[in-house]
Amino acid sequence: MPLRQALALLALLAMGLAITPAHAVPSFAQQTGMPCQQCHTTAYGPAMTDYGRQFKVNGYVFGDNKPLVPVALMVQGGYTHTSADQPTPPAPQFGVNGQLSVDQISLFIATRLTDHLGLFSQITYDGIGHGVSWDNTDLRYARNFNVGSTALVAGVSVNNNPTVQDLWNSTPAWGFPYISSALAPTPAAGPFIGGLGATVLGATAYVMANNRYYLELGGYRGVSGHWLDNLGPGADSSPHLSGFAPYWRAAVNLNTGPHLYSFGTFGMDARVQPDPTVAAKDRYTDFGFDATYQYAGASNGIVSANASLIGERQNLAATLAGSADPVSNDLTFFSVDLSYAYKRTWIATVNEFSTTGSTNATLYAPNTTPDSSGYRLQIEYVPFGKFDSPHRPWMNLRCGLQYTGYSKFDGSSSDFDGAGRNASDDNTLFAFIWVIL
Repeated sequence: MPLRQALALLALLAMGLAITPAHAVPSFAQQTGMPCQQCHTTAYGPAMTDYGRQFKVNGYVFGDNKPLVPVALMVQGGYTHTSADQPTPPAPQFGVNGQLSVDQISLFIATRLTDHLGLFSQITYDGIGHGVSWDNTDLRYARNFNVGSTALVAGVSVNNNPTVQDLWNSTPAWGFPYISSALAPTPAAGPFIGGLGATVLGATAYVMANNRYYLELGGYRGVSGHWLDNLGPGADSSPHLSGFAPYWRAAVNLNTGPHLYSFGTFGMDARVQPDPTVAAKDRYTDFGFDATYQYAGASNGIVSANASLIGERQNLAATLAGSADPVSNDLTFFSVDLSYAYKRTWIATVNEFSTTGSTNATLYAPNTTPDSSGYRLQIEYVPFGKFDSPHRPWMNLRCGLQYTGYSKFDGSSSDFDGAGRNASDDNTLFAFIWVIL
């Protein structure tokens, strides 16, 4: 790793630690004095309870414990097997099938910094690409106050991944699947808003009224190639944003006894200049709609469901300059998942997903559309993260099996690559282990 990149990452870590004395930089679980299951439906992991959402919207500041350990370490990896060998190795030093891998190792700083300021920050080593970079980061400030009978939480989030600051698991940053193989083939097309992690920096202001109505507005700018080199992703990962890209989020959160619902919308409008020497720009406008449901009654089971639909309007005046194909295109992404967690230990999830779009032979050769569709089946075992777990909260493990099946891949069910490969050849079994210490 280049010296300047290492120094930049160490500087990020130092800033996170220097804002507050070392004895007041705990993990969130130690900070609150609660086990991981207080905030997460599956003992630990992205899927949050109502308490977890309250903890996040209030700036990560709940709790007054002062433990000694300021960081956490995460490791993800597993075994990947596709129905047919991939045409070429998915990464250097790997074969075409049946591979064991350590996909990522992450260092987290997750703590209250002041009474109203909190930080969630991640630095990740990519076990496939063998590089270190900054990852999901959310620094937020929040205050509580009343206007008449209305209880308000208002705050500001500074983050590097649109939707990483979101409270629900139905938007791109935290949507299912929460873990997937880094060696498995995946469809090429996806909404612009879901591919910006660690390549942009933005700020949003939000307000939640009576834990029911949520509104957030802000926007993002690109990070310079120089800083992308320093921070790890590399200048080649730049989305080439031109100017300010507005972002919005609105949701209604409803609690009826053990039943929790949410309905919302989110989106982004971005202009992109792929070649800085050419004035022409592309434009991506994403409109998302989402819904969630959660049952968390007194029984041993928790039911969760999330649905997301993202419609994207594209004007590709730069990318398709001189092409016979139209510059105006559209893309639609849909995903719905349903899970059942028994005693927060055994979790079964089913997921259906699809991507569709307008016809464009230049964009999607050798086919003419980006259409992909399929399903996932997943079962997990999560033994720790509960009130009676040994060594809590520092011993956390998720292991499971995930199967992804495709009925269509990159525009076709058969011979989608022009070399005889069928969509079902990319069906993938992923046996994974996910550890946080």
